Amino acid sequence: MRIAVVQLAYGDEESFDARVDRVAGLVAEQSGHDLVVLPELWAPTGFGYRRWADEAQPHDGPWAAAMADAARSAGVTLHAGSFVERLPEPGPDGNDLANTSLVLGADGALLATYRKVHRFGFGSGEPKLMEAGTDVVVLDLPDGAGGTVRTGISACYDLRFPELYRRQLEDGARMFVVVSAWPLARVGHWSLLGRARAVENQCVLVGANTGGTHARTPMGGHSQVVAASGQVLAEAPHPDGAVLSLDVDLAATDVYRADFPVLADRRL
Repeated sequence: MRIAVVQLAYGDEESFDARVDRVAGLVAEQSGHDLVVLPELWAPTGFGYRRWADEAQPHDGPWAAAMADAARSAGVTLHAGSFVERLPEPGPDGNDLANTSLVLGADGALLATYRKVHRFGFGSGEPKLMEAGTDVVVLDLPDGAGGTVRTGISACYDLRFPELYRRQLEDGARMFVVVSAWPLARVGHWSLLGRARAVENQCVLVGANTGGTHARTPMGGHSQVVAASGQVLAEAPHPDGAVLSLDVDLAATDVYRADFPVLADRRL
């Protein structure tokens, strides 16, 4: 499976619309890949909380349409990262915003929606402004060889909660895709936890993080692709913009699980 991980770097000087246009062009350049992955909240910014309400859009709004067009143009499955969704009505916490990821097919059709379950901010930011998602999302993505790979979808702070990934594993996941706006101050945790989730579940992990600086917050970069064995197959070594392009041998996951059948020994 040929995968492109787009580590997008940006700052506050670039407008929402200009960034969407730039990213659509970046996606179009990834033709020939099977899967392209963008970071979390790359258009409204991950830490620019004050802009979220103004830049929120409905599930089928202009941002989603631009990403569908980009997927179609490149002929790729696109995990479009996430955006601030304006929900049709407030949820249980009284908020009408959500941190929502869309996965789009090569024809632009919507394959999956994931609303972030674990909200970061310790009472501010996401917990104050956004509704929490409730669904564990696992879907079959085309693997580029005529088959599919069962894939779990998550975002950023989710990575600190291993029970989510166990749930995805139990639903047949062989690959995890994690999109993020993880800051530089804790980027060591991003790298460590991504590798831990891969090793403990014997799944490939594809992690797309943000670079640059916005809302006075330097972002961590270090996007990575990790094999089921824990081997780092590719990593962006700096917090600047980068594209990781690589072929991932999905059959190696099954071989590793058979050779080291640790999952069969679970008792809880």
